[in-house]
Amino acid sequence: MKEYADMSSQEFREYGYKMVDWIASYLENIEEFPALAQINPGEVKNKFPLTPPQNPQPFEELFGEIDKKVMPGMTHWNHPGFMAYFNSSSAGPGILAEFLSAAFNINGMLWKSSPASTELEEVTMNWFRQMVGLPEDFWGIIYDGASASTMHGIIAAREQANKFNLRQKGLGGWNNSPRFKIYASEFAHNSVDKAVITLGFGLESLTKIGMDEQFRMNVEELKKCIAKDKAEGKIPMCIVATIGTTSVTSIDPIEEIAEICKKENIWLHIDAAHGGNSAVVPEKRHLTNGWEMADSIVINPQKWMFMPIDISIFLTRKRDVLRRGISLSAEYLKTDQDEEVKNQMDYSLQLGRKFRSLKVWFTIHYYGVEGIQNIIRNHFKLAEEFKNILLSNKSFELVAPLTFSTICFRAKPEGIEEKYLNEFNKKLMDAVNETGKIFVSHTVAAGKFTIRVVISGLRTNSNTIKTATDLFNKKLNELLRDKK
Repeated sequence: MKEYADMSSQEFREYGYKMVDWIASYLENIEEFPALAQINPGEVKNKFPLTPPQNPQPFEELFGEIDKKVMPGMTHWNHPGFMAYFNSSSAGPGILAEFLSAAFNINGMLWKSSPASTELEEVTMNWFRQMVGLPEDFWGIIYDGASASTMHGIIAAREQANKFNLRQKGLGGWNNSPRFKIYASEFAHNSVDKAVITLGFGLESLTKIGMDEQFRMNVEELKKCIAKDKAEGKIPMCIVATIGTTSVTSIDPIEEIAEICKKENIWLHIDAAHGGNSAVVPEKRHLTNGWEMADSIVINPQKWMFMPIDISIFLTRKRDVLRRGISLSAEYLKTDQDEEVKNQMDYSLQLGRKFRSLKVWFTIHYYGVEGIQNIIRNHFKLAEEFKNILLSNKSFELVAPLTFSTICFRAKPEGIEEKYLNEFNKKLMDAVNETGKIFVSHTVAAGKFTIRVVISGLRTNSNTIKTATDLFNKKLNELLRDKK
């Protein structure tokens, strides 16, 4: 029987250099590809055999297979015209950090299992906290995504209600157990709903609060819901407020909500997965006013600080509460250093942990704080540029205020009744996306089909803005001509 071993150092160098060359060429020429994959469901998988290869295949062949079989099915998030979602564009330093992380292949569950991973995460989380202007009492940890971060926030909120010993007894562990209540706005990310389901509270425990005309949580309605729930014997446990909602990047009234939480002893978790990154720019910190009063905050550098997915930063002023709610050890995980170090497994649902802090270190080291600030400043500038060019055509209107760098708008040309505008705008969006030059997405705000253009990609520039606005004007004119 033939013995198999790892790829030789010589082979690794040969193919590693080729892969780096391939990636560099890909990023250099990314505008040659369509931003949105122009294929139908099933086209990628049908190019592959139904059974795996039984014998070793020449590694050299993979490069051709990537080009022929994978690339046609790629939606290119690194494309300057990718404006559909909060953009996980990746910069070179972060890509190289991923490369090194895979080579180390550590599990950062314990300090002892990888001291460098644990301590570098502590260092970079302190750097990040300073960069976004949060006070020293905030402590940070890295999770894979905002959904995990929000779930950990709600876990900590549950632990704060410790007089019920929920950790030990569970939600139904005593007679006549009360229903705990979680509150979020109608535009809160659906990760809140998922966390409530997963943690066993049930969707009936989640109250979605209505919004004002600027799509912010209605504080007066929130107060009434809390008072009503308390009168019915329910226990308000957590409020999830948002800085930069996914739909329209609206900002809930954080300072007012924080005062309610303080008065009622309710955990305040802030979803700032996208918008929180803007606080690295000092003149934009007014957008996050009041978040220093939160119990926990999530910010995703993968959404606006050009670090490769996945990386989500969870910050809390009550680290010990989180630990009480989630820590669990076993004999095989005990070490002699446990009393003098922080084991990251004590603050995480996952035991296995990648060396994600390398991405933070590499990116900050390469650009410096000033470089990151200037890139995000430019995104704000480009968003204003897009808005001004678009609205110079009176057939377009904003649906929501431009808060960060996401423009939410629709076409409203003369001669088309309101009841037909949703269908018309969907056709407009589809026509733009079908060109492959840019990729945008939509939401529905106040019943209006709303086109979203997100400007947070590292490679997006003024030429991209011109391409996008020209496309919207061109496709609008074509649709109007076809209706005549």
